[in-house]
Amino acid sequence: MEGVNYTYPSSEEPVLRNIDLRIGRGEYILLAGPSGCGKSTLARILNGLIPNFYGGKLEGKILVDGKDPRKTPTYEMALTVGFVFQNPENQLFFSDVEREIAFGLENLGLPPHEIRRKVEDAIRKYGLENLRHRSPAELSGGQKQKVAIASVMVMEPKLLVLDEPTANLDPISAVKVLGLVKREVLERRISAIVIEHRVELVLPYVDRVVVMDRGRIVGDGEPYSVIQENSGLIGRPAIFDVYARLRAKGFPLHRWPRTPEQLAEDLKRILQG
Repeated sequence: MEGVNYTYPSSEEPVLRNIDLRIGRGEYILLAGPSGCGKSTLARILNGLIPNFYGGKLEGKILVDGKDPRKTPTYEMALTVGFVFQNPENQLFFSDVEREIAFGLENLGLPPHEIRRKVEDAIRKYGLENLRHRSPAELSGGQKQKVAIASVMVMEPKLLVLDEPTANLDPISAVKVLGLVKREVLERRISAIVIEHRVELVLPYVDRVVVMDRGRIVGDGEPYSVIQENSGLIGRPAIFDVYARLRAKGFPLHRWPRTPEQLAEDLKRILQG
């Protein structure tokens, strides 16, 4: 994205202002910022929902895997950009999990045997064997998110976008979902963007943080430094404060901790060494 500006049809002021953003293959990115800063709007531009379904005025250069989402049919962009919404019920429509996962493949017109193979692979990979014949409406929040991710990833997109995927999940379910995404990034070398308020949950998985405020990108880079510089906007994980205090007391900690467990390991190594 280069020089991207966007204004909703009902607004006079742009919600995105001069956005420049490059995403490389295999990157796992946290997109953070206060509510209303434009995160979800930016995400919906990547798959063409904006402006094709929302309208409004969109300016600038946008290319996703060489395609301009404004000029590319929605079904074609779905093969490039997989989108998982905050509430998975918004994208789960069928009577059982198996049909839900097969739906996108059927729309592509793949042969039945190929669809069966891909659906079986997805069910096994996401641990959905015992849920295949159950209605998504009967599942827990974490299970629904797994089905939503599986139904998107079976299409083998190049970019996965998750808009507040853990908002309705308990911490354990949230960690499982974020771990599934990390596995896809590592195994398939896809790129992933996670929009998330709970920074401490995502931190162990991402390798880059992009921070937005009032429609602009105000921070972009290595997680620790970007979060430090923008803690007033997105908060600061408690583990950072513990790390800073220990450093101030002379503990030779040479890496910032992504998790409390990692900090405990480093302290144990220092105290035993």
